[in-house]
Amino acid sequence: MELSDLLNRVPASATIEMAQKARDLKAQGKDVISLTLGEPDFDTPDHIKEAAIRAIQAGDTKYTPVPGTLALRKAICDKFKRDNDLDYTPDQIVVSCGAKQTIANIALSVLNKGDEVLLPAPYWVSYAGIADMCNATRVEIKTNIAHDFKVTPEELDAAITDKTRLLIFSSPCNPTGSRYSKAELEAIAKVVEKYPRCIVISDEIYEYISFSEEKHFSLAQIPALKNQVVTVNGMSKGFAMTGWRIGYMGAPLWIAKACAKLQGQFTSGACSIAQAASAHALNAPLDATMVMRDEFLKRRDMMLELLGEIDGLKLNVPEGAFYIFPDVSAYFGKSFGDYHIQKPTDLVMYLLGEAYVATVGGESFGDDNCLRISYAASEESLREAVKRIKQALSKLT
Repeated sequence: MELSDLLNRVPASATIEMAQKARDLKAQGKDVISLTLGEPDFDTPDHIKEAAIRAIQAGDTKYTPVPGTLALRKAICDKFKRDNDLDYTPDQIVVSCGAKQTIANIALSVLNKGDEVLLPAPYWVSYAGIADMCNATRVEIKTNIAHDFKVTPEELDAAITDKTRLLIFSSPCNPTGSRYSKAELEAIAKVVEKYPRCIVISDEIYEYISFSEEKHFSLAQIPALKNQVVTVNGMSKGFAMTGWRIGYMGAPLWIAKACAKLQGQFTSGACSIAQAASAHALNAPLDATMVMRDEFLKRRDMMLELLGEIDGLKLNVPEGAFYIFPDVSAYFGKSFGDYHIQKPTDLVMYLLGEAYVATVGGESFGDDNCLRISYAASEESLREAVKRIKQALSKLT
C-alpha cells in the first residue's frame, strides 16, 4: 500500500526500536538488560499520585481547554518565575501530550519547505525526525567528546544563515548529558540575536537532573532573545511521570497561539487527570525530585568508574540527565564470529546479541563514533551490564 510522502520522510525512532528489540528478546526468555530508553526507573512520587486520585474523585474528568487548564498554566508560570526568572503569562503557555508533541507543534507552526533547522550534534533523535516531517532542511553542527559535545559560538556563527528558521538544542542534553553554562549560553545568544528570524527551541526537560553547582540558566533569560526563544519542559524526567504525558512550553504569544490552534486539530487538551497532578507537582516542594537527582549522580559516578576500566572506550563527564555517550571508534574494524564492527550500530547489535545488553547507536543522534548508555536502571543491573559489555568487548580482535 502507498504511504504519504510525509511518512516516508520520517525515520523510526532508534531508541524505541532498540527498546522493542530488547523486549522481544526478553519475551524469548533471554536475560536482557535494557539501557535504551530515557525513562527514570523510579515510581511517580506518592503525593503526585494522590493529587491525581483526588482529581478523579472530584469529577475532574472532562475536556480541558486546548492549551491546558488555567490552574496548570498558572503553576507553570509560577515555576518559570521561581526557577528560571522568566516572566510568562498563562496565554503564553501551551500544555501538550509530552514535550515531544510540544516540539512538533512549534516546528509545524513555523517551518516551511526550504527553511533550515540547525541541530548541534549529537541531538535527541526526534529533533531530526520532526525537521524531516516538516520538509525542512537539516543543518547539523558536529561537536565532539573533547569539547563535551557542546557547540561553540564560532561553530554556530559558521552554520547559521538567513534561511535558519529553527535552532533546537537541549541542556542538559540527551544523549550526551552535557550542560551549557550561563557564560556559554550568553556567547551563543550574541550569535542568534543577529538573526531575528531564527526561533530557538530550548529543551530543558532535564533541568532538575543537573549535577553542576551552577544554577540552571535558561536561554530565554537573556533579554535580547526574549522574542526568539521557546522554553520547553515537561513532567517526565524530573518527576518520574513519563506515562502521564505532560509537556509544556513558554513562548512568545504569537507562537503559543499558533501551537494551540494546531493542537486543536490533533489532540486538543491533554489528559485532565494528568494536568491536575502536574499542577500539584509544580507547586509542591522538590524533595522527591532531589532524591532521584542524587541517586542518578551516584550512578553516573559508578558507571564512569566501571566503564573507565574498559580499554578502548573514550569517556567524558556528563553534567546532567542520565546518559553516558562513550566514543567507541577504537573498536571499528574489529570482529568476533559473524560480527564485524564498522560503526556504532554494529557494536550495538553485537552487544545485544553477544552480551544481551541493549544500548543505542550514535548515528541516530547525529554522531558516527559513539553510542548512548542510559543509567536509569538499578545499580545491580548497571554493574551486571558493564561486566557483560567488558567481556564482550574483550572478544573483539
